[in-house]
Amino acid sequence: MKYFLALFEKNNISKFSAIFLGIIFLFSCKGEQPQLGNDYSEDIRLNQIGYYPNAIKKAVIVDHTGSSDFSLVDAITKEVVFEGSLSDAKEWDLAGERIRVADFTSFSQAGSYHLYIKNFGLSYPFQIANHVLKPVFLGSVKALYYQRVSSALDEAHAGIWKRALGHPDDSVLYHPSSGRSSGFTSSPGGWYDAGDYNKYIVNASFPLGQLMLLQEQYPNTIADATLNIPESGNGLSDYLDELRYEINWTLSMQDEDGGLFHKLTAKNFEGMVMPDAATSQRYIVGKGTVASLDFVASSAMAYRTFLNVDPPFAEKCLEAAKRAYVWAQENPNMAYENPEDISTGEYGDKNFDDEWFWATAELFLSTSDTSYFNILEKYPVDFYFKTGESWTGYMKFLGMFSLLEHKEKLPNDYYAKLKKGILEQADFLVDKSTNLDYFQAIDDFQWGSNSDVLNAAMIVAYAYRLNRNPEYLTTVQQAMDYILGTNAVGYSFVTGFGQKSPMFIHHRQSAADGIVDPVPGLLSGGPNSRQQDTSEGVLYPENAAPMKSWVDVEGSFASNEICLNWNAPLTYILGFLENESN
Repeated sequence: MKYFLALFEKNNISKFSAIFLGIIFLFSCKGEQPQLGNDYSEDIRLNQIGYYPNAIKKAVIVDHTGSSDFSLVDAITKEVVFEGSLSDAKEWDLAGERIRVADFTSFSQAGSYHLYIKNFGLSYPFQIANHVLKPVFLGSVKALYYQRVSSALDEAHAGIWKRALGHPDDSVLYHPSSGRSSGFTSSPGGWYDAGDYNKYIVNASFPLGQLMLLQEQYPNTIADATLNIPESGNGLSDYLDELRYEINWTLSMQDEDGGLFHKLTAKNFEGMVMPDAATSQRYIVGKGTVASLDFVASSAMAYRTFLNVDPPFAEKCLEAAKRAYVWAQENPNMAYENPEDISTGEYGDKNFDDEWFWATAELFLSTSDTSYFNILEKYPVDFYFKTGESWTGYMKFLGMFSLLEHKEKLPNDYYAKLKKGILEQADFLVDKSTNLDYFQAIDDFQWGSNSDVLNAAMIVAYAYRLNRNPEYLTTVQQAMDYILGTNAVGYSFVTGFGQKSPMFIHHRQSAADGIVDPVPGLLSGGPNSRQQDTSEGVLYPENAAPMKSWVDVEGSFASNEICLNWNAPLTYILGFLENESN
């Protein structure tokens, strides 16, 4: 009955109709059909959105009843359409569970289904269909619109998540750490970085790099007038329109000498209020080599991204990238640290090798200037993926991916070295995912672990572009299964998608807007065994296993915040799958 009451809640049918449908359903379950019960089982973990027909399809079952068989039930006809046996039970320390696996890969008929297990009940509903993940993909991109700074979100484009303009950023003071002792500037636009209201060059450039990589590889994935944003209908892809909104802000953060200011923030994080109520003075803070190099890379990519649709804008981006690179060469070791009076996100880094590699690679590809390649060859290439490195170390992979996209510009031996390294790392990640309980390729759960799952999947996805090994595609698909419900907490981690998704993300608008549902399309950070927010009163399950160190609590910035650099690989992997799985 809970399923039909959910229909009432989500689809605005009358409660009487929902109960009536439920009664009909229960009376129809007779004869050889299973007794389905009234509730979804929290112990059947699967992709709550669904599976591509030809994909691997597996659910993970928490074993505590001795049931050994499962069946698929058509959600419309209530007929059993497939039956199978569960795998042997196995204990897993990462999740602190004894689990079995239901494998229904061989069933590929399009439709809506539940998985049913005696003594458990029904799984959440899911679909099998071509383009099954397209709504989540588009939702992950539309989420960027909801993060826009210096813009009101009107009802025509934002629906119930409409809001007033916040942070015009037209009178931003220079903090002394910027190298300016006085004055103010205008630096509007861009996207709010995370659950807070600040803007950071490092964590704008890194996500832009991942998002533009998707555009370079699959340029026709999102057409004009697809996302319902203010620019829809202007003749340019909505995807490019949204990217340009962020790029324009990064361009405004370049100093006259070519270097990049590190961030634009208030001195402290604002409270959980709407953007227009967060009125603390904002500052241009810091300046450094890492921000400048990341800007070089994303701006050089922007040149290639926009060259055929807006040449003047593309040239502007490339010239800005060149100027920032010269500044970085003149200031190669300027590390950023928060000044004493600034407590917002630091995004600091002490090792600049990956930023130099990425920036130099993108400039070489955009200019074909061999002097950049001569510099590039001097940097050692490390193919090892390390959890938790994210914006401090993953840039090396973005550089490799871009270089491998342009085989014609590389010497054969250099291309072969990159290809070999990516394939070997992908093989390592495939092997790891095959031998873990929820088929994800990581076994260390740190801050933003969901982005680690997806960043690892990006490496495997690129390997698939190099070598159409079906194991690579399966690993990427199962990474998305993990994100969308096949995980130890049984949540789809993307707001607004799936029957059980986060409702209390650490996100100021979602907390303050008075709307029950959070802003959709945002990825929760995921399990974090370090639990850095317990000192702030966040309570996790007692003795939580690493994969269960997550709570759907507004205050849990360590496990349930959202962030641009988590949404970007989500968008990339969803876009990759929509292009490669159908």
